[in-house]
Amino acid sequence: MKTIVFLADGFEECEALIVVDILRRARIEVDMASVMGRRVVLSSRKIPVTADVLAEDVDFSDVDMIILPGGRAGTENLKKSPIVLEKCVEFEKEKHIAAICAAPTIFAELGLLAGKKATCHPDFADQLPEGVGTGESVVVCGNIITGQALGATFEFAFEIVRMLVGEEPIRKIKKAICY
Repeated sequence: MKTIVFLADGFEECEALIVVDILRRARIEVDMASVMGRRVVLSSRKIPVTADVLAEDVDFSDVDMIILPGGRAGTENLKKSPIVLEKCVEFEKEKHIAAICAAPTIFAELGLLAGKKATCHPDFADQLPEGVGTGESVVVCGNIITGQALGATFEFAFEIVRMLVGEEPIRKIKKAICY
């Protein structure tokens, strides 16, 4: 299994890096892909993080899921990326997509949440279509996973692992990290 976590300036560092950590512990291949045209991306708290690759250099043919971390500014920067928008639409049709915090609003703007259930940070709930938002920490609806905010990051990451490779790695990871 292979995943891509898109990074843009202003991303919420824990929502990205905890997910990357948990997926790698589950032996899921994950690349952090910068949409900024440079590998060093500044998090919401101005922590420089070096992406594995530039988004424009990713071969998506063997990628199973794309993941969007939140952060108000990070989400706005992700929305400016044609690659992110194109891949969200493409992956929702045949693969898997996940977003947390403000980032599920990207799915909403693309029309990917119509008739589905989802969650996001309460500050952005009014940007979800009527009747879609659940207010839950994490929501799995078909091939879409959404998470509410930083406090839900571990459960969000565990749901990604569950969707891609099943339950067994989660038990091992939880024991290893004393979760």
